[in-house]
Amino acid sequence: MGSCRRDIVGRPRSGGQYKPVRGLARGLQVLRALNEAPGGELSASSVARHTGLHRTTVRRLVETLIAEGYVRRGLSEDSIRLTLQVRSLSEGFTDDEWISEAGAGVLGELLPQVGWPSDLCTPDGDAMVVRETNHRFSRLSFHRAMVGVRLPMLLTAAGRAWLAFCGEEERLASLRLLAQSEDSRQAALARAPELVAALLRRTRRNGYGANDREWGKDMSVVAIAVPIPGAHGILGTLNMILPGRAMSSAEAARRYLPQLRAAAERISRQPKVKASGAP
Repeated sequence: MGSCRRDIVGRPRSGGQYKPVRGLARGLQVLRALNEAPGGELSASSVARHTGLHRTTVRRLVETLIAEGYVRRGLSEDSIRLTLQVRSLSEGFTDDEWISEAGAGVLGELLPQVGWPSDLCTPDGDAMVVRETNHRFSRLSFHRAMVGVRLPMLLTAAGRAWLAFCGEEERLASLRLLAQSEDSRQAALARAPELVAALLRRTRRNGYGANDREWGKDMSVVAIAVPIPGAHGILGTLNMILPGRAMSSAEAARRYLPQLRAAAERISRQPKVKASGAP
C-alpha cells in the first residue's frame, strides 16, 4: 500500500504506485484559485495567472467544471464564479466538524473586537490544522484561504498552546511523532527535551502560546494563542495573527488576551461540543 506525504501547506503528496492524474490536479488548482478570490470570482486570465496554467488549458477546465455544475459564468463574459454545488464536495466530511460549527459565529464576533484575524485549530498528527477562520473577512489578513492549512506544533503559537495545555499522554505521543517529523526544525527541537520543557513551562506561566517571527514564509508573523477549555480536556486552540512590525507577542497579549480568552470560553459553551485531548 502506497504512503501519503504532505507538501508545505499540508496537501497530500502521492507516493503510491499510480501516477497523479494531471487533469484532475489542474481542475483542483482552478477551484482553489476561485476559492481564494474575493467573492469566489475571477476572470479566466486571472485564474491562469494565479495557477500558472495556460489560458487555453484554463478555458478547457472551466468548461468541464461548468458542465459538472461547480462553476458558472459571472456578470462579465470572461468572469467565472463558484456555485453552491462546490459545497456538496464537503458533505461527507465529519472529522472535527463540530469545532468549525462551534467556532464560526464566535470568530465573527471576535474580529471587530481585535481587528486582527484569528484561526481555530485542532491537532492532526505532527501539526495543528486550521478548522475555522475569520481571515477571509479581515481587511488586515494577508492569507485569505486558511481552512485546512497545517501549522507546525512546536513553531507556532497555536501548537505551543496545545502542547502546553493538553493531556500528558497526548503531549508525549505528539512529541514522539514530532521527533520523527520531516520538518527538520521541529524534529531537532522535539529531540531536545530540555528546550521543549522550558518552552512549555513559559507557555503555561504566560497562559498563552506565542510566536515572535519564528515561523512563516518570510519570518514576519507574530501570533498568540489560547487553549479552548472543555469538560475533559482542551478542545483546540484559538490564535490571533498579526505582522511583527505592528507589535510583539507580549504587546499583543497585553492588548488582546482578555478578548481572545473570552472568545475561547464562548466556543467551549457552544452546544454539542465534544472534548479532545483529555488528560
